[in-house]
Amino acid sequence: MLDLLPDLCDEHADKVMVMNPVFQDFGGEKIFWGQAVTVRCFEDNSKVRELLGTPGTGKVLVVDGGGMVRRALLGDMLAEQGVENGWEGIVVNGAIRDAGAIGGMGIGVKALATSPVKTEKRGLGDVEVPVSFAGCTIYPGDYVYGDLNGLIVSREPLSHPLL
Repeated sequence: MLDLLPDLCDEHADKVMVMNPVFQDFGGEKIFWGQAVTVRCFEDNSKVRELLGTPGTGKVLVVDGGGMVRRALLGDMLAEQGVENGWEGIVVNGAIRDAGAIGGMGIGVKALATSPVKTEKRGLGDVEVPVSFAGCTIYPGDYVYGDLNGLIVSREPLSHPLL
């Protein structure tokens, strides 16, 4: 079953925020959910690398790259690190690269676009801060749910037979 979000929106309409439909699906997992870990960075994925190197079971990494798509904030090596550390999904308000490889990995990935260009590594970025994009503000610890229908956010965990 690839349609979790319609049920969650029907059952929990008063608890969910629907993100604007601006994201493309890139990961091998089409349904994912978890508690948000947030990072804000601009054309530097150093903090993304640090976070994906930590345990991620039950978590979704939410990366606010300011909507910039000139450089990729996620590539196959970082996505593989996320898989190895149990991350459920990654949402990128920006670009990724190595889309073909990421499509075969056991992790949900949504992003605005692809770019073949890597980022600079300057160690810059803000971790565990509120991020606002696609019509929603996501706070660290919120719950993010994704499937082929899009993304929704809730301040509390939602119930559903798939969850």
